[in-house]
Amino acid sequence: MPETAQMDARQAAERFVRVWERGWAAHDVEALLALYAEDCVHRSMPFREPHRGRDELAAYLRWSFEAERVTDVRFSAPLVGPDGVAAAEFRVRSEEGGAAATLAGCVFARFDARGLAVETRDYWHSADGHREPAGRLFLL
Repeated sequence: MPETAQMDARQAAERFVRVWERGWAAHDVEALLALYAEDCVHRSMPFREPHRGRDELAAYLRWSFEAERVTDVRFSAPLVGPDGVAAAEFRVRSEEGGAAATLAGCVFARFDARGLAVETRDYWHSADGHREPAGRLFLL
């Protein structure tokens, strides 16, 4: 995207969930990093220290993907508030150490005018086995 181009929050959020869905399934760290501003802040869990900047985020993603073999990734359509903050639910089925696991959660994202994520925050929970969250993913 040219340096002067602008993207509204809805477009940015829709691109964000599409790329994350494909990128997580393929463990494509470079595709995921392209969604973030250089000085982004990502919080992977409420009580962990944030990952600051693309380099820290890249290290976290590589570490997260290391032992995971993904079998299915789903993201809901994003909801975008009037302040431009977007939220989307996700569900990931994987195999870790030969055991089936499911991770389900929600991501909140704030974007700059270029459509890059400047701040993201995840809330998630994992469970043994391949499961569906109670009810379906919001708006999926």
